[in-house]
Amino acid sequence: MKKLIHKWNQVSLVKQILLGILIGVILALTIPEAASWVTIFGALFVGALKAVAPILVLFLVIHAISSHRSGQQTNMKSIIILYGIGTFLAALVGVIASFLFPVTLTLTTGVEDVTPPSNILAVLETLLFNVVDNPINAILNANYIGILTWAILLGLTLKNAAETTKTAIANISDAISQLVKWVIKLAPIGILGLVFDAIATNGLSALMEYGQLIIILLGCMLFVALVINPLVVYLYVRKNPYPLVFRTLRESGITAFFTRSSAANIPVNMELCKKLELNKDTYSVSIPLGATINMAGAAVTITVLTLAAVNTLDINVDIATALILSVLAAVSAAGASGVAGGSLLLIPMACSLFGIPNEIAMQVVGVGFIIGVIQDSCETALNSSSDVLFTATAEYAKDRKEGKDVIIHS
Repeated sequence: MKKLIHKWNQVSLVKQILLGILIGVILALTIPEAASWVTIFGALFVGALKAVAPILVLFLVIHAISSHRSGQQTNMKSIIILYGIGTFLAALVGVIASFLFPVTLTLTTGVEDVTPPSNILAVLETLLFNVVDNPINAILNANYIGILTWAILLGLTLKNAAETTKTAIANISDAISQLVKWVIKLAPIGILGLVFDAIATNGLSALMEYGQLIIILLGCMLFVALVINPLVVYLYVRKNPYPLVFRTLRESGITAFFTRSSAANIPVNMELCKKLELNKDTYSVSIPLGATINMAGAAVTITVLTLAAVNTLDINVDIATALILSVLAAVSAAGASGVAGGSLLLIPMACSLFGIPNEIAMQVVGVGFIIGVIQDSCETALNSSSDVLFTATAEYAKDRKEGKDVIIHS
């Protein structure tokens, strides 16, 4: 048994996950009722990630900031700029694709039990209240804006603390990081359960009616992941970006696709940044921040579904309005995590730009929930993998400016 476990541990995590996916698909297609018990593995895996992520972020950020020495360089400004550029360009891709390949919808019944934000000010107001949230409440509800705010403030105040205090914080941070490693080792079994649950519960037939819409959404997200993001990376680093792009998609995107939660994928991204030998002072802040504001996938969803509603109602859209929609989608997408329901509930706000009534806009949200099994998975994979991509890009760009040899880890 020990030899078997040893051999299993020698297999790369990505190969283990792919095996888990394969087994999950086979079980769901062959014996869905007899194997229904495997869904518990997926629920436990996502639950464990969500449980450990808030406390991990809190102590990692406190430790990184409290131990930061004057003169040490971080790349947070460049990373935030990259997050903004990536989200806006993703929104623009969604707009252009919707013009080139217009999609109309067969509107369904609406979503009655949710209330979307009325305008961009409502989104920003939610974010501001999240900033001043009670720290215990922020941890309990995985409010990462609140967690980051408290972690940064505590980190700054502890910069002058005794070394014994800083050592204690570092030890707690290391202990939680070790717990995360244990949880990530369970990814193959967890993803097996998630894949089985997704296929056995939803199947593929329910998505066929919206095939064209799904193709547009996935096409835009793939274009952003494989063309736009690599182009941005190349402009910053001036080296072949694809080894880094493929690694982030492989080691971050796959787990994010199945967990469908940027917050749950924070520990995975932290571990990947460590493997890439990035600056811990930077990525311990940029990764949880990215899970909150770096929302390229959400920007695509907002623009494509909004313009699908516009096409359905035969509303003419000029170039200026399309650009305003891109900016609105990018800004509101950055606030998506502060709104219950995420990117889909920001669609009515974008629809209001074209005078579309809320009753119709909420029917579009209903369509979004129907295709969510694919849309939300791909959206999260793009969002989460680009957190690591842009964090690494900023560091490599800094090394290039300093004349250092830039080595992109594949």
